[in-house]
Amino acid sequence: MQHNKDGEQKLFSLFGLFSLIYILGSSLLFAGSFEDFKRVQSESFHKYKDKRDNEFNKYLKEQWKEYTAYITKPLFQEQKPEVITPLEEKKALNVGPIVKITLPSQKEQIEKKAPVVDEKKAIKLDFFGRELGFSPQQEIQKAKFYPRAQAGISNFFSILASSDYQITLAEIQRYKKELDLNDWGVYLLVKQFAVLQYKDKDEAKIYMWFLFNKLQYDVKIALNESKHIYLLHYTKNQVYSKARFRFNMKNYYILSSYQVEDIKNIYTYAQSYPNATKALDFTLDRLPQLAKKIKSKHISFRENNKVYQYTYHYNQEIIDFMKTYPQVNYSVYFNAPMEVILYNDLVRDLKKDLDGKKMSSALNFVLHFVQKAFQYRRDQQQFGYEKVMFAEETLVYKASDCEDRAVLFAYLVKHIFGISVVGVKYSDHISTALYIPMRGDTVIYNQRRYVMADPTYINANIGQEIPKYRDIEPEYFIQIEMKSKRV
Repeated sequence: MQHNKDGEQKLFSLFGLFSLIYILGSSLLFAGSFEDFKRVQSESFHKYKDKRDNEFNKYLKEQWKEYTAYITKPLFQEQKPEVITPLEEKKALNVGPIVKITLPSQKEQIEKKAPVVDEKKAIKLDFFGRELGFSPQQEIQKAKFYPRAQAGISNFFSILASSDYQITLAEIQRYKKELDLNDWGVYLLVKQFAVLQYKDKDEAKIYMWFLFNKLQYDVKIALNESKHIYLLHYTKNQVYSKARFRFNMKNYYILSSYQVEDIKNIYTYAQSYPNATKALDFTLDRLPQLAKKIKSKHISFRENNKVYQYTYHYNQEIIDFMKTYPQVNYSVYFNAPMEVILYNDLVRDLKKDLDGKKMSSALNFVLHFVQKAFQYRRDQQQFGYEKVMFAEETLVYKASDCEDRAVLFAYLVKHIFGISVVGVKYSDHISTALYIPMRGDTVIYNQRRYVMADPTYINANIGQEIPKYRDIEPEYFIQIEMKSKRV
């Protein structure tokens, strides 16, 4: 059987026949319970809360089609350098205005109160240290992925559609608001709640699919040849190293962990649930209001024969949240905020060593801090997979590589000095460039001259890029918004 490319549809005529055989076989094995299940499913059909569900469930019963996954490329198609040879330490130019760092105001430290859990609600889950309560929905326990085929999804949908799911939706929306959850936070909350409701992984995914669609996220459900469930999420951002499918000129990704060979071909439908048009947006404008699990970090580095030591505090729950992120566009990481407690601690220590310096010396000091305070290690060595860190993560983990340092340095330059900065992406490396009137290696971005500042090239000053990249045109630039929030 020939396969298509990038999720283009193709009829799979045997799939419907296989489902029928599976249903007949299953009914013989479960003769006693099958009639009860049919009765529950039939009763549910007449109790739909939403008139849209009747037509959509009819559509679910139609013949599905076969689609072939396109596995998206990684962020780096070439291996990042294993070792970057440092320069000899050399004093930089001392020019520009005198620096005086301004500490954040106390107003920026105001945080929302934790949501109050209703003790009457029997279902409780721990969401990054926050105890959240949900109302039980007894009727959804009748929903079973039976038979384990296309018809089983339709049966499951019927029972869910007749339940009091609006209560659960309202509770999810409440926690979204109270915890300042972005779309990815909502995804994690729905996933955790669904897994709590159903021990069977496939049934939990069907429930997730139902809730996402009711929350107006455009999510499709699919089966592989082994009759396991996958969810296809329409996303605003590009997602790397994941299975991608295209429907109506929109990209859908399987975000859960998987074996590539298991989802080479899947069977699903093209039409979206009515009014479910929202794309999952990974943008992190504000950090979620998670529990406080405060830890401290002590770092040191040597600069011009002097050792500098800094101590700051961070919230482990935020680090755990960030760790769940898949690989998405670099702009998400470069424009994300940092927790107030961490930023304030770090800037208070930096202020002691920056105040009174001229601008060029102060910028180089922060550049050398990022270069030297952390070990250089590629993601495969540290995590076993490619991971882009947010600025906060780079300050917490023992080691980091080029893009992590670029994100951190860009964040510090933007917020401490108010200087425009861009990320500079090469095939196997990421650096940064500053919009400042200094000499050195440069790039042109938006018809402006930006001076290179490489946070990975140890002892390099502003204007010194790794020689390998001086004559190479960057693949692209990452725009960093100057008005993004700090927390």
